[in-house]
Amino acid sequence: MSGTIVSPPAISEPTPDESAARASARMAVASQWQLVWWAFKRHRLAMVGLVITVVLYVIAVVPGFFAINDPAKQNARAAFHPPQALHFIDRQADGGWALRPYIYPYVLKRDPQTLAAVYEQDLTRKVYLKMFASGYEYSVLGLFNSSTHLFASEDARAPVFFFGADRLGRCVFSRIMVGAQISLSVGLVGVILSLVIGIVLGGISGYYGGRIDFAIQRVIELVLSLPAIPIWLAASAAVPQNWPAVLNYFMITLILSLTGWAQLARVVRGRFLSLRTEEFVMAARLDGASEGRIIFRHMLPSFASHIIASISLAIPAMILAETSLSFLGLGLQPPTISWGVLLREAQNIRSIATAPWLFIPGAFVVLAVIAMNFLGDGLRDASDPYNK
Repeated sequence: MSGTIVSPPAISEPTPDESAARASARMAVASQWQLVWWAFKRHRLAMVGLVITVVLYVIAVVPGFFAINDPAKQNARAAFHPPQALHFIDRQADGGWALRPYIYPYVLKRDPQTLAAVYEQDLTRKVYLKMFASGYEYSVLGLFNSSTHLFASEDARAPVFFFGADRLGRCVFSRIMVGAQISLSVGLVGVILSLVIGIVLGGISGYYGGRIDFAIQRVIELVLSLPAIPIWLAASAAVPQNWPAVLNYFMITLILSLTGWAQLARVVRGRFLSLRTEEFVMAARLDGASEGRIIFRHMLPSFASHIIASISLAIPAMILAETSLSFLGLGLQPPTISWGVLLREAQNIRSIATAPWLFIPGAFVVLAVIAMNFLGDGLRDASDPYNK
């Protein structure tokens, strides 16, 4: 029995005009947040900044999981231990290979002429690493304890230092992971406090106007006229050095917040001045809506994207401020671990000459600041997609 083969109907590709019409129809029914996200995705550097920022904050949430060694543990025989390269391909004696991470250990010896401590790599031994293995115990956000780590050495007697060790033999890599929690949270918490102060005072100033606006604007001008760095130094120096680490952390965050809200308050005031005469605000007022509902339900959401962009650009400034104060010895103090505290180890000539890897925390500061600036630029450009 013979039959005819019926070919399926050809699917024609949409013409450029049809594609443009579909895109226009899609944008016509999209919400503001969808428009912002579509515009943001077209900003490649912003997407890279978003990925790096998310990774850094994941590390900040559970730094102990990414750390290999106890960040506070001292090892006199590992002072200024050089960094160790991580190898993934394990070459076998029979010519084969296996995917198994390992490092070559270093042996501490003495130079026969100068008697200086010298580390020599032992290429005859391999220290293998296990993933999701058990190590030292750490706390997860103060909720529970865990001993699971991303990497852990199979030989507890052989130390693993990806980024080397400091003068007390403490693991720089582990201390950077733990320091991310303080440095990144100071910027985030500080910006949240500045956001609350700026929105409240800027909103009151712009919504009510008159004498209230005049008084608040004079306060804002006073805060903006103060030089930031001398104020930070003076306020930080006034904090007693014998305070507990948690209280010291709170005070540094509060100092940074009290000097960073004025610019945001100016932006919020300007937006409130322009919005309070808009038709949707007048309609809500005539409909009997309360002032709180008008402000929080109608006015603030209309420029929430601008506030988010301002926050993302302010966090790097907060991180740099904490790093600077801690580096100068006026911010957080040991045993608190932050990137600024770690950079204090690289203040002397000996560290620069013998242990240049102590500058690695500064590279993480630069990476975080650049990533968040890219993220903030993308959010700022995408915050008003109707102008694209």
